[in-house]
Amino acid sequence: MRPVVVRIFLATFFLGAAGNAGAEGGETHRFRYSASLFGIPIGKADFTSRLEEDRFEVSGRFASAGVARLFDRTDGRVTSKGQLSNQSVVPSSYELAYTSGKKRETTSIHYEKGQVVKTVITPKPKKRGKDWVAVSKDDLTDALDPLAALLSPVQGASGVCNRRFKVFDGEMRADIVFSPAAKGERIGRDLITCKARFIPISGYRKGRSTIAFLRDKARILVAFKPLGTRGHHTPVLAQIGTKIGTVHIQGRPVD
Repeated sequence: MRPVVVRIFLATFFLGAAGNAGAEGGETHRFRYSASLFGIPIGKADFTSRLEEDRFEVSGRFASAGVARLFDRTDGRVTSKGQLSNQSVVPSSYELAYTSGKKRETTSIHYEKGQVVKTVITPKPKKRGKDWVAVSKDDLTDALDPLAALLSPVQGASGVCNRRFKVFDGEMRADIVFSPAAKGERIGRDLITCKARFIPISGYRKGRSTIAFLRDKARILVAFKPLGTRGHHTPVLAQIGTKIGTVHIQGRPVD
Protein backbone atom coordinates (compact mmCIF):
# COMPACT_ATOMS: atom_id res chain seq x y z
CA MET A 1 0.00 0.00 0.00
CA ARG A 2 2.96 2.34 -0.53
CA PRO A 3 2.19 5.41 -2.70
CA VAL A 4 3.00 3.78 -6.04
CA VAL A 5 0.84 0.76 -5.18
CA VAL A 6 -2.02 3.04 -4.10
CA ARG A 7 -1.81 4.75 -7.49
CA ILE A 8 -1.68 1.55 -9.49
CA PHE A 9 -4.61 -0.03 -7.63
CA LEU A 10 -6.71 3.07 -8.28
CA ALA A 11 -5.66 3.18 -11.91
CA THR A 12 -6.42 -0.47 -12.64
CA PHE A 13 -9.28 -1.43 -10.41
CA PHE A 14 -10.85 0.61 -7.61
CA LEU A 15 -13.87 2.08 -9.34
CA GLY A 16 -16.85 2.57 -7.05
CA ALA A 17 -19.28 -0.07 -8.11
CA ALA A 18 -22.49 -1.95 -8.48
CA GLY A 19 -25.39 -2.48 -6.15
CA ASN A 20 -28.54 -0.43 -5.69
CA ALA A 21 -30.44 1.54 -8.32
CA GLY A 22 -31.59 4.97 -7.19
CA ALA A 23 -34.76 6.90 -7.98
CA GLU A 24 -35.84 9.76 -10.24
CA GLY A 25 -33.53 9.01 -13.14
CA GLY A 26 -30.42 8.61 -11.00
CA GLU A 27 -28.52 5.54 -9.88
CA THR A 28 -26.51 4.93 -6.71
CA HIS A 29 -24.16 1.95 -6.60
CA ARG A 30 -22.15 0.75 -3.60
CA PHE A 31 -19.44 -1.88 -3.47
CA ARG A 32 -16.94 -3.23 -0.95
CA TYR A 33 -13.57 -4.56 -2.05
CA SER A 34 -11.00 -6.71 -0.27
CA ALA A 35 -7.42 -7.43 -1.32
CA SER A 36 -5.31 -10.40 -0.27
CA LEU A 37 -1.84 -11.82 -0.88
CA PHE A 38 -1.22 -15.57 -0.32
CA GLY A 39 -4.70 -15.66 1.20
CA ILE A 40 -3.79 -13.03 3.81
CA PRO A 41 -5.87 -9.80 3.88
CA ILE A 42 -3.80 -6.72 2.97
CA GLY A 43 -6.34 -4.07 1.97
CA LYS A 44 -9.98 -3.04 1.84
CA ALA A 45 -12.07 -0.33 0.19
CA ASP A 46 -15.66 0.94 0.08
CA PHE A 47 -16.92 2.93 -2.91
CA THR A 48 -20.13 4.69 -3.86
CA SER A 49 -21.00 5.79 -7.40
CA ARG A 50 -23.80 8.27 -8.06
CA LEU A 51 -24.84 8.53 -11.70
CA GLU A 52 -27.31 11.24 -12.68
CA GLU A 53 -28.59 12.09 -16.14
CA ASP A 54 -25.66 14.42 -16.89
CA ARG A 55 -23.20 14.09 -14.02
CA PHE A 56 -21.38 11.59 -11.80
CA GLU A 57 -19.64 11.39 -8.46
CA VAL A 58 -17.50 8.48 -7.28
CA SER A 59 -16.22 8.51 -3.69
CA GLY A 60 -14.48 5.94 -1.58
CA ARG A 61 -12.29 5.03 1.35
CA PHE A 62 -9.48 2.52 1.39
CA ALA A 63 -7.10 1.14 4.01
CA SER A 64 -4.48 -1.50 4.62
CA ALA A 65 -5.84 -4.53 6.48
CA GLY A 66 -4.86 -7.64 8.38
CA VAL A 67 -1.18 -8.36 8.90
CA ALA A 68 -0.23 -5.64 6.39
CA ARG A 69 -1.66 -3.03 8.75
CA LEU A 70 0.82 -4.03 11.45
CA PHE A 71 3.70 -3.01 9.17
CA ASP A 72 2.16 -0.24 7.06
CA ARG A 73 -0.88 1.58 8.42
CA THR A 74 -2.49 3.20 5.38
CA ASP A 75 -5.83 5.01 5.30
CA GLY A 76 -7.22 7.17 2.52
CA ARG A 77 -10.18 8.62 0.69
CA VAL A 78 -10.70 9.54 -2.94
CA THR A 79 -13.38 11.42 -4.90
CA SER A 80 -13.97 12.05 -8.59
CA LYS A 81 -16.68 14.37 -9.99
CA GLY A 82 -17.71 15.40 -13.47
CA GLN A 83 -20.24 15.35 -16.26
CA LEU A 84 -21.67 12.59 -18.43
CA SER A 85 -22.14 13.81 -21.99
CA ASN A 86 -22.82 12.00 -25.28
CA GLN A 87 -21.49 8.64 -24.09
CA SER A 88 -18.37 10.27 -22.69
CA VAL A 89 -16.97 11.14 -19.27
CA VAL A 90 -15.86 14.75 -18.65
CA PRO A 91 -14.10 15.05 -15.26
CA SER A 92 -14.19 18.29 -13.26
CA SER A 93 -12.24 17.40 -10.10
CA TYR A 94 -10.29 14.61 -8.42
CA GLU A 95 -9.23 14.53 -4.76
CA LEU A 96 -7.01 11.94 -3.09
CA ALA A 97 -5.88 12.10 0.54
CA TYR A 98 -4.10 9.36 2.45
CA THR A 99 -1.79 8.69 5.36
CA SER A 100 0.86 5.99 5.31
CA GLY A 101 2.65 5.62 8.61
CA LYS A 102 3.67 9.15 9.59
CA LYS A 103 3.38 10.44 6.03
CA ARG A 104 0.29 12.34 4.89
CA GLU A 105 -0.27 13.38 1.28
CA THR A 106 -3.10 15.07 -0.61
CA THR A 107 -3.56 15.42 -4.37
CA SER A 108 -6.04 17.67 -6.16
CA ILE A 109 -6.64 17.79 -9.91
CA HIS A 110 -8.84 20.47 -11.46
CA TYR A 111 -10.23 20.32 -14.99
CA GLU A 112 -11.80 22.72 -17.46
CA LYS A 113 -13.83 21.16 -20.27
CA GLY A 114 -12.36 17.80 -19.29
CA GLN A 115 -8.72 18.93 -19.60
CA VAL A 116 -6.24 19.16 -16.71
CA VAL A 117 -5.59 22.81 -15.80
CA LYS A 118 -4.17 22.58 -12.27
CA THR A 119 -2.62 19.96 -10.02
CA VAL A 120 -1.72 20.50 -6.37
CA ILE A 121 0.20 17.96 -4.27
CA THR A 122 0.76 18.58 -0.56
CA PRO A 123 3.44 18.40 0.71
CA LYS A 124 5.14 19.63 -2.44
CA PRO A 125 7.27 16.88 -4.03
CA LYS A 126 11.01 17.13 -3.62
CA LYS A 127 13.16 18.27 -6.52
CA ARG A 128 13.43 15.49 -9.08
CA GLY A 129 16.69 13.99 -10.27
CA LYS A 130 17.93 13.49 -13.81
CA ASP A 131 16.28 10.07 -13.93
CA TRP A 132 12.79 11.58 -13.54
CA VAL A 133 10.49 11.39 -16.57
CA ALA A 134 8.62 14.69 -16.43
CA VAL A 135 4.96 15.03 -17.42
CA SER A 136 4.53 17.21 -20.51
CA LYS A 137 1.51 19.26 -21.55
CA ASP A 138 0.89 16.85 -24.42
CA ASP A 139 0.86 13.91 -21.99
CA LEU A 140 -2.12 15.45 -20.21
CA THR A 141 -4.29 15.96 -23.28
CA ASP A 142 -7.53 13.99 -22.76
CA ALA A 143 -6.10 12.27 -19.67
CA LEU A 144 -8.67 11.15 -17.08
CA ASP A 145 -8.29 10.57 -13.38
CA PRO A 146 -8.20 6.88 -12.32
CA LEU A 147 -11.85 6.69 -11.27
CA ALA A 148 -13.35 8.66 -14.16
CA ALA A 149 -11.41 6.56 -16.67
CA LEU A 150 -13.04 3.25 -15.78
CA LEU A 151 -16.46 4.90 -15.72
CA SER A 152 -16.28 5.39 -19.49
CA PRO A 153 -19.30 3.64 -21.08
CA VAL A 154 -19.08 1.10 -23.90
CA GLN A 155 -21.57 -0.18 -26.44
CA GLY A 156 -22.00 -3.87 -25.67
CA ALA A 157 -19.92 -6.42 -23.80
CA SER A 158 -17.41 -6.75 -26.66
CA GLY A 159 -16.18 -3.21 -26.05
CA VAL A 160 -15.25 -3.73 -22.41
CA CYS A 161 -11.95 -5.43 -23.21
CA ASN A 162 -11.05 -3.28 -26.19
CA ARG A 163 -10.16 -0.02 -24.50
CA ARG A 164 -7.14 2.13 -23.76
CA PHE A 165 -7.28 4.69 -20.95
CA LYS A 166 -5.01 7.71 -20.56
CA VAL A 167 -4.80 8.00 -16.77
CA PHE A 168 -3.29 10.79 -14.67
CA ASP A 169 -3.34 10.63 -10.88
CA GLY A 170 -1.71 14.00 -10.20
CA GLU A 171 1.86 12.77 -10.56
CA MET A 172 2.04 9.70 -12.78
CA ARG A 173 0.71 9.52 -16.35
CA ALA A 174 0.10 5.97 -17.51
CA ASP A 175 -1.89 4.13 -20.14
CA ILE A 176 -4.05 1.19 -19.07
CA VAL A 177 -4.78 -1.10 -22.02
CA PHE A 178 -7.47 -3.77 -21.85
CA SER A 179 -7.69 -6.72 -24.24
CA PRO A 180 -9.84 -9.89 -24.17
CA ALA A 181 -8.52 -12.66 -21.91
CA ALA A 182 -8.00 -16.12 -23.36
CA LYS A 183 -10.52 -18.79 -22.40
CA GLY A 184 -8.12 -20.36 -19.91
CA GLU A 185 -7.42 -17.00 -18.25
CA ARG A 186 -11.00 -16.06 -17.40
CA ILE A 187 -11.84 -15.51 -13.75
CA GLY A 188 -15.28 -15.64 -12.13
CA ARG A 189 -18.55 -16.87 -13.59
CA ASP A 190 -20.76 -14.90 -15.96
CA LEU A 191 -18.22 -12.07 -15.99
CA ILE A 192 -16.22 -10.32 -18.71
CA THR A 193 -12.51 -10.97 -18.09
CA CYS A 194 -9.91 -8.64 -19.57
CA LYS A 195 -6.15 -8.69 -19.57
CA ALA A 196 -4.67 -5.35 -18.57
CA ARG A 197 -1.33 -3.78 -19.47
CA PHE A 198 0.22 -1.01 -17.42
CA ILE A 199 2.26 1.38 -19.60
CA PRO A 200 4.04 4.21 -17.74
CA ILE A 201 4.26 7.38 -19.82
CA SER A 202 5.68 10.01 -17.47
CA GLY A 203 5.75 11.10 -13.86
CA TYR A 204 8.03 8.34 -12.61
CA ARG A 205 11.68 7.58 -11.99
CA LYS A 206 13.55 5.60 -14.64
CA GLY A 207 14.84 2.30 -13.40
CA ARG A 208 12.31 1.90 -10.59
CA SER A 209 11.93 -1.85 -10.20
CA THR A 210 8.22 -1.81 -9.25
CA ILE A 211 7.31 0.18 -12.35
CA ALA A 212 9.49 -1.99 -14.59
CA PHE A 213 7.92 -5.19 -13.25
CA LEU A 214 4.35 -3.95 -13.75
CA ARG A 215 5.20 -2.80 -17.27
CA ASP A 216 7.17 -5.82 -18.45
CA LYS A 217 6.21 -8.86 -16.40
CA ALA A 218 3.05 -8.38 -14.36
CA ARG A 219 0.03 -10.52 -15.23
CA ILE A 220 -3.09 -8.46 -14.60
CA LEU A 221 -6.61 -9.83 -15.05
CA VAL A 222 -9.77 -7.83 -14.32
CA ALA A 223 -13.32 -9.21 -14.47
CA PHE A 224 -16.24 -6.82 -15.08
CA LYS A 225 -20.01 -6.90 -14.73
CA PRO A 226 -22.59 -4.41 -16.07
CA LEU A 227 -23.25 -1.33 -13.93
CA GLY A 228 -26.78 0.02 -14.35
CA THR A 229 -28.33 0.50 -17.78
CA ARG A 230 -26.11 3.08 -19.50
CA GLY A 231 -23.23 0.99 -20.79
CA HIS A 232 -21.03 1.38 -17.71
CA HIS A 233 -19.22 -1.68 -16.30
CA THR A 234 -17.55 -2.23 -12.96
CA PRO A 235 -14.71 -4.55 -11.88
CA VAL A 236 -15.64 -7.24 -9.36
CA LEU A 237 -12.57 -9.52 -9.45
CA ALA A 238 -8.91 -8.89 -10.22
CA GLN A 239 -5.55 -10.60 -10.08
CA ILE A 240 -2.51 -8.31 -10.11
CA GLY A 241 0.98 -9.77 -10.30
CA THR A 242 3.65 -8.18 -8.10
CA LYS A 243 7.29 -9.02 -7.42
CA ILE A 244 6.34 -10.94 -4.26
CA GLY A 245 3.16 -12.65 -5.44
CA THR A 246 -0.29 -12.18 -6.94
CA VAL A 247 -2.69 -9.79 -5.25
CA HIS A 248 -6.30 -10.99 -5.43
CA ILE A 249 -9.09 -8.41 -5.25
CA GLN A 250 -12.75 -9.24 -4.83
CA GLY A 251 -15.80 -6.97 -4.65
CA ARG A 252 -19.35 -7.45 -3.47
CA PRO A 253 -22.40 -5.17 -3.45
CA VAL A 254 -23.36 -3.34 -0.27
CA ASP A 255 -27.01 -2.61 0.54
